[in-house]
Amino acid sequence: MRLIWANVTAVESERDGLQRLAVRLDDGETGTALLYTSLSAPSAEGDRVLLNSTAVDLALGTGGLHFVVARGGTGVALDAPSGGHVMKARYTPLQRDVCAVEEASSPHAAVMAAASTLEDVPVVCCGLHSQLLPVAAAIKAHDPALRVAYVMTDGASLPLAFSNLVPGMREAGLIDCTLTAGQAFGGEYEAVTLHSALLAARHVCEADVVVAALGPGIMGTSTPFGHGGIAQGEAINAAAALGGRPVAVVRISFVDPRERHHGVSHHTLAALGTIALAPALVAVPVLSASAAAVVDEALESAGVWRRHTRADVEVAALPDTRGLRMHSMGRGPADDPAFFAAAAAAGSVAAGLCG
Repeated sequence: MRLIWANVTAVESERDGLQRLAVRLDDGETGTALLYTSLSAPSAEGDRVLLNSTAVDLALGTGGLHFVVARGGTGVALDAPSGGHVMKARYTPLQRDVCAVEEASSPHAAVMAAASTLEDVPVVCCGLHSQLLPVAAAIKAHDPALRVAYVMTDGASLPLAFSNLVPGMREAGLIDCTLTAGQAFGGEYEAVTLHSALLAARHVCEADVVVAALGPGIMGTSTPFGHGGIAQGEAINAAAALGGRPVAVVRISFVDPRERHHGVSHHTLAALGTIALAPALVAVPVLSASAAAVVDEALESAGVWRRHTRADVEVAALPDTRGLRMHSMGRGPADDPAFFAAAAAAGSVAAGLCG
């Protein structure tokens, strides 16, 4: 970990909850820093800011930016009480109070006290944040009237404001409400656990379909279980335990240069073959004969069909994303069509389960 002071040279952009700043560090380097306005007061050109530069120093991918820890100055730097008593990013210097849907001061406390079942609502369980757009777009393409709630789990980025995708989807009407579960924060609704977040999606947001996915910046290693994809299996278990209908997205790619992600990603195989103890509907897009053979062999070898049910889906065309660009790992549908077809297939399956 490395903390360093810097000067703000410009405010490059800002949106609700987030500023993107151009900075000059005291070591002479220049770069970009993100400031979460729920954790630090907004900054302006000329301000002194303390940065966590660790991600840049390690040359990380999605999270390879500086992050503002605090703005220099005197007195109270931020005074934004939530009205609640639940802490997220707990026991860190930047722990944040939120008003969770479950606590007594929440206007939804009575609803949550009585909520115990998802009432057969489909829950699409994703392994990557980038699957959220094709999943939700496919649901809305099936029936625009279906209410879609996004539950962001805490296996990757913790602030929802880090997502460039979600604000656009919310504005475009592809998702109808957002909830942040566990240590994740910044959704329209906060929940202490994934289970409560799923229940709130149904009983507070009145969702017809729930999509559970990590935020951006999934952690990965080459080991079988040392990666954020495990969260997909955990979401399947939670959805099933609460009386929902889990639908799993298969992470498929035939252009990813990493062997462990070629064909069916080892993230999916671990989540579905080992972690998910409850049965799910697994959406499999119809592919060319050669590609299908690779996918079928991987899923069979991992023992996926010993517990889960296969749903084959013909994806003739990707759904309308209402002007939002689909991309994952820098690739779009033209580069990696199987990846996006698999996510859209899951959205179609979930929408088809709605009465």
